Amino acid sequence: MKYITGFFVLIWRIWMILLAGSYVLTIGVFIVLPLAYFDRTFPYIYPFIRYWGKFVLYGTGFRIDYQKMVPLNPKEKYIFIANHTSIMDIMLMLTILKHHPIVFVGKAELLKIPIFGRIFNRICIPVDRRSAKSKAHVYPEAKKKLDQHLSIFIFPEGGVTDEKEFEIYLDPFKDGAFNIAIETQTPIAVLAIHGLNKMFPFNWFRGYPGKIHVRLLATLETNGLEVKKDKAALKSTAYELILKELEQCKN
Repeated sequence: MKYITGFFVLIWRIWMILLAGSYVLTIGVFIVLPLAYFDRTFPYIYPFIRYWGKFVLYGTGFRIDYQKMVPLNPKEKYIFIANHTSIMDIMLMLTILKHHPIVFVGKAELLKIPIFGRIFNRICIPVDRRSAKSKAHVYPEAKKKLDQHLSIFIFPEGGVTDEKEFEIYLDPFKDGAFNIAIETQTPIAVLAIHGLNKMFPFNWFRGYPGKIHVRLLATLETNGLEVKKDKAALKSTAYELILKELEQCKN
């Protein structure tokens, strides 16, 4: 039975890839890719990027339960952060953040994907975490996007570990999101994602469609904060907010 289930899960995951690829090869090539060469067109192409996320998420059988514990100012730009448990996290955030066009800080390896890599390079900030030069490039690029009144999305854990598929697990946060937020005096919006660690883990033979629970927990102000004095406390506050929410959901 385990092997039969694994086979159908594999087919389901291939279906997800076909959905994502078909959209990129049609809408992406003819609309997003040409416009993505011009920075000022991002607000116009963002709806098409969002629809890609919704197309893949809903087409793969997922649904969303999204609750805001605090309001978001539609005219404000934010540094959005969340726990990272699945590749589907990206489609999820594109779907729920309708009024805040977001630019992801993501892995540079995605640049190698044909066609999608070109689009990714224009609408995201690629970073190679093994390269100090690449990491140093993130801040000026993020500031440039924020100056264009775009929001930034960063998964502060920096990656996904195998433990997350089976239990509540939150890796220590890296400094990047908090450095950028303080240096640019941009508020941080803290989200928690429940369920995707089991519904769509980084394992080709496990997973299932279902309802994803997302909570907007808090917005953390950075006005007047300084990196050396306040970064550690800000990072700890964000970490504890997400961890507490994940543990409460488990119980």
